[in-house]
Amino acid sequence: MYFLSGFFFLLVGGIEALLIRMQLIVPNNHFMVGDTFNQLLTMHGTTMIFLAAMPMIFGLMNVVVPLQIGARDVAFPFMNALGFWLFLAGGLLLNFSWLFGGAPDAGWTSYPLLALNHFSPGPGIDYYVLGLQIAGLSSLMGAINFLVTIVNMRAPGMTFLRMPLFTWATFVTSALLLFAMPPLTVGLILLMFDRLFGSHFFDVAGGGDPVIWQHLFWIFGHPEVYIVVLPAFGVMSEVIATFSKKRLFGYSSMVFAMVLIGFLGFMVWVHHMFTVGLGPMSNAIFAIATMTIAVPTGIKVFNWLFTMWGGCIRFTTPMLFAVGFIPTFVIGGVTGVMLAVPPADFQYQDTYFVVAHFHYVLIGGTVFGMFAGMYYWWPKMFGKKLNETLGRWHFWLFLIGFHMTFLVQHWLGLWGMPRRVFTYQPGYGLEWGNQLSTAGALLMGISIIFLLVNIAVTARRGEAAGSDPWDGRTLEWAISSPAPEYNFAQLPLVRDVDALWYAKMNGKKGVEPAEPIGSIHMPSPSYLPILMAVGFFIAGFGFVMRAIPAAVLGLIMVFITMFMRSFDHDPGYHIEPEEIEATEKGARA
Repeated sequence: MYFLSGFFFLLVGGIEALLIRMQLIVPNNHFMVGDTFNQLLTMHGTTMIFLAAMPMIFGLMNVVVPLQIGARDVAFPFMNALGFWLFLAGGLLLNFSWLFGGAPDAGWTSYPLLALNHFSPGPGIDYYVLGLQIAGLSSLMGAINFLVTIVNMRAPGMTFLRMPLFTWATFVTSALLLFAMPPLTVGLILLMFDRLFGSHFFDVAGGGDPVIWQHLFWIFGHPEVYIVVLPAFGVMSEVIATFSKKRLFGYSSMVFAMVLIGFLGFMVWVHHMFTVGLGPMSNAIFAIATMTIAVPTGIKVFNWLFTMWGGCIRFTTPMLFAVGFIPTFVIGGVTGVMLAVPPADFQYQDTYFVVAHFHYVLIGGTVFGMFAGMYYWWPKMFGKKLNETLGRWHFWLFLIGFHMTFLVQHWLGLWGMPRRVFTYQPGYGLEWGNQLSTAGALLMGISIIFLLVNIAVTARRGEAAGSDPWDGRTLEWAISSPAPEYNFAQLPLVRDVDALWYAKMNGKKGVEPAEPIGSIHMPSPSYLPILMAVGFFIAGFGFVMRAIPAAVLGLIMVFITMFMRSFDHDPGYHIEPEEIEATEKGARA
């Protein structure tokens, strides 16, 4: 549900991007101008980061992590369900802005003073503040859940240095989320008080300081880049090792690099504020720290290349996305180092060069990674492989369209085209670059049509994939596809990295069990998470509309459902061995 909802919002954000590019296809266009363009720009960035990338990542984590560590579920299933419904409530509240009062229009960073009542008097920014707060609770819950799951629920024998790389990526990402979300939450609450209750945290006229918002936002915002990219690194590591038929080169160094990237990602938020005027010493320290991230990132890239070196490579669709990811992300990394130089950043700041850079990182990294992961784990999720021919059309059109769209934007930026503008003047040499960029965006849109057709064709006529369609290496491929509700009939005994591959190399049909078949405890389903999320939605909508009775009603609903949950002593239910054996027999047949 996380993945499908995130994919829906990816389509919404993609349509917004196409409308932006249609406006910029020619100079002095009047297709969507002024405030409408600002709303599109704001909602595109906010949707892609908070409502598409993060839930798609959480979707893969929910499916894959328990299977890779040999667990039967996540540690807190109720909290997991509550997190999903809160994300959906926050996302819908944010998009309600299109229908009731106008969408936010201060950019996805919503910098004060622009985001305060004086310059944004409508309810748009209120939708942004309340929607992100509700959706942010979801991310925090998910992070805690995955950390506890990975620490406590690993199968017997699975030490930390035997965990698959995607699980390691989830672990580091969850730790980043745990520390990155609170600053954003604090910032959003302060902004809410400024807008709704007349405080002056960011209002210069009242003694506030808008730079405080920038610090709080980027203390979250820069780790956020790694929150969405590190899971893609994990996907790449799984896909490249499987389709090269080799053990991942330098496993320990890959783990070390991932942890180091996560740590350094927290230390460099100030490079988003070189032009604020923090001083040369501060700028120099954060510039060096930023460039340092290139070292562990380089380790990962070279290890992927060395894994492929001499391997028996199969260029399936997930492998194509993985191979396409490497040079694309490297280009984004190189331009990131260029932006880390403060004197250069003063020139690049607020130009299309920055737009090109972060799209190379976020699409070249996260979206390529999510597509690779989607094609790779689709058989495990739904029991059928996506069509390879349609997958290749999707990949090639997306790859070509992506580079047509964003490569030229580097030059547009260097030629002086500012970002966040809805038009430009003719005669400055910007026409052909914008036309090429729009054509590339349309090509990317067409590639998504191939993906949607692929999903429909596979759902209708796809063949059963079997438990191990890729000749996989990790535990998720040791059980039937799709996985039964209890995941493992018997918890596996792990003896090495790539436990399933290790068992196959030792002539065994599967991973040795660590326990006999027995009764399995499962949690009961509950409607309380949905009701609690509805309460948050009503409260949020009430605050946005300044309808205090409605807001209070929503909060009362939240407290009632919390009270009901506190006294809910449902012990769950058990699946008995006879039922498990019948299910396993049916899966093998």
